[in-house]
Amino acid sequence: MTFNANEFNAGEVIEQDRNHVWHHITQHKPFEQNDPLVIVKGEGMRVWDAKGNEYLDAVSGAVWTVNVGYGRTEIADAVRDQLVTMNYFAQTAGNVPAAQFAEKLLDKMPGMSRVYYSNSGSEANEKAFKIVRQIAEKKYGGKKYKVLYRERDYHGTTITALSATGQFERKNQYGPFTPGFVEVPHCCEYRAQPEADLDNYGVWAADQIEKVILAEGPDTVGALCLEPITAGGGVIEPPQGYWQRVQEICKKYDVLLHIDEVVCGLGRTGKWFGYQHYGIQPDIVTMAKGVASGYAAISCTVTTEAVFEAFKEDDDARMGYFRDISTFGGCTAGPAAALVNMQIIEDEKLLDNVALQGEYLRGRLNQLMEKYDVIGDVRGKGLFAGFELVKDRTTKEPVDESLPIAIGAHCMKNGVIIGRTNRSFREFNNTICLSPALIASREEIDCIVDALDNALAELAPN
Repeated sequence: MTFNANEFNAGEVIEQDRNHVWHHITQHKPFEQNDPLVIVKGEGMRVWDAKGNEYLDAVSGAVWTVNVGYGRTEIADAVRDQLVTMNYFAQTAGNVPAAQFAEKLLDKMPGMSRVYYSNSGSEANEKAFKIVRQIAEKKYGGKKYKVLYRERDYHGTTITALSATGQFERKNQYGPFTPGFVEVPHCCEYRAQPEADLDNYGVWAADQIEKVILAEGPDTVGALCLEPITAGGGVIEPPQGYWQRVQEICKKYDVLLHIDEVVCGLGRTGKWFGYQHYGIQPDIVTMAKGVASGYAAISCTVTTEAVFEAFKEDDDARMGYFRDISTFGGCTAGPAAALVNMQIIEDEKLLDNVALQGEYLRGRLNQLMEKYDVIGDVRGKGLFAGFELVKDRTTKEPVDESLPIAIGAHCMKNGVIIGRTNRSFREFNNTICLSPALIASREEIDCIVDALDNALAELAPN
């Protein structure tokens, strides 16, 4: 593919961006001396900036989203055709792609029954929290309203989603937060708590959740919200025994299990959903990023029939239903794109590719760890991987955040875009994160890891 620099005036677009666009999670002061990055084109796993520079994208749009890769004309065509036929009507009414996608999605999620549409992961989680609060009012006289969340997990950028987020720097300066959200300890075995039972860490870590429930009062705890694999908090897969024990605890205390699949959902880990690796049955599942691979905005809050039925049984019909609306949950572009996105994953057997290439990626990262002492731990599942950078493997002291920043810049300069924990913690912003598209080939995995190898050789040699 050749880049056509005549499609627009690069200098003009860069200046328009510099002068008028407020970028996400970006300190704009450097733009006074350096041009902002403007991405203008993508194909497969590669993107081009306004100056014609080409990059291999190892993070699926920087935020683990473009699962089936760039330039999928079949998705764009389906969205265009749908918008011409019927672009929008509030979700108080139905539409064709929403009905069709809901059925197709639920076919991949045994035990789940209903799909509520909105337009971002933060919003999908907000819906789940509102469901929990309304059930608390309807069924428990308002008492069972608390939501537990896990240290190091992330659930969104709105004030209430941040209230359920276990990352200090993301929350700093945005309080006070919504009351009723209570943190439980993390389950990162590499960073196990000093008092932990290391011989049975998964069960021990889950048991800490039970301790919090008992301390808060089981009659006050309505839900537990967890990522199946912690994403932006460091790519942390819960250890063996953790999820089974979590399920037991939730059932014991009548606590709804809410799994946040915003990152892991739709194939990232090698199954349709991350929780499906662990043999558990959630009550609520939220998803967004990979649902339509970024071709249209869509998120889903999926529930069991039992959760849905709670909103049909009320003496006061005026107050008994779920009194919520998401304006763009009624846009047909999202489910139209999601239908084709899911079809691509099926037709191209991308779940198999994720398992195959994910195993290869982990192997290559383990080779890097053998080569560089600065790598303390490699972890992940499928095409969802990360490694921690430490000053000393024995003490596990994390490196300063400046090193992963420099590694990212080095890779970028050499044509590969990687991710990292981004100003989330006081000290653990030391994980390099990789989430290449589900279409990744072995050659592309090699290109990503070779770029990291070169960066480490220059910036952190043994």
